[in-house]
Amino acid sequence: MSTTIEAESVTRPDLTQRLRDAIQNAEFAPDQRLIEADLSERYGASRASVRTALLNLTNEGLVERLPNRGARVRAITVDEAVEIVEVRMGLESLVARKAAENLTADDAAALRELRTRIEAASDSGNLVDYSLVNQELDQRIREIGAHHTAMQLLERLRAQSARHQFRLAFVPGRAATSAPEHVAIIDAILARDADAAEQATRRHLAGIIDVLRGMD
Repeated sequence: MSTTIEAESVTRPDLTQRLRDAIQNAEFAPDQRLIEADLSERYGASRASVRTALLNLTNEGLVERLPNRGARVRAITVDEAVEIVEVRMGLESLVARKAAENLTADDAAALRELRTRIEAASDSGNLVDYSLVNQELDQRIREIGAHHTAMQLLERLRAQSARHQFRLAFVPGRAATSAPEHVAIIDAILARDADAAEQATRRHLAGIIDVLRGMD
């Protein structure tokens, strides 16, 4: 029996991560109540495990607990989303610098492939694919940069603003503007130009802030 339980704990995704992914992917709406009994049934988990996962997500700012009303998905305001991007600007520009400094031949090949996919998705107008490949690019740059403290902080910040990030891709004309910005970041990293990678990242995030403010 213990061997089976151990095997399940290895292969089964962590409940906190599963709930985090569900919130980020809009399976739960902002301000939607998260009822422990329902989540326990949905995920085949114990009430204690659900309670722990909700506490973890409360600490991350994705969930809020209300007195005598349980938990609900925390709604992130546009002002909060702007503040998050302002903080990300410092972290992501640092990571881009590190990526330019750490670049290997394999990393360069992966970035060139992502650049091709970004341009193709933008040119075709496939905004879902465009949003997804941008997420892949962000992840790849973080991996190349290998700044673990920045990576952990960025993961938490991105989780809180995931809905706003997804909406950005669907702002009319946004892909045509942001695709060249992403290409500029990639090209700076490929050139191993840390200063240019930092500056391109800052320009891109400053553009995101402008668009977010226009959503208010």
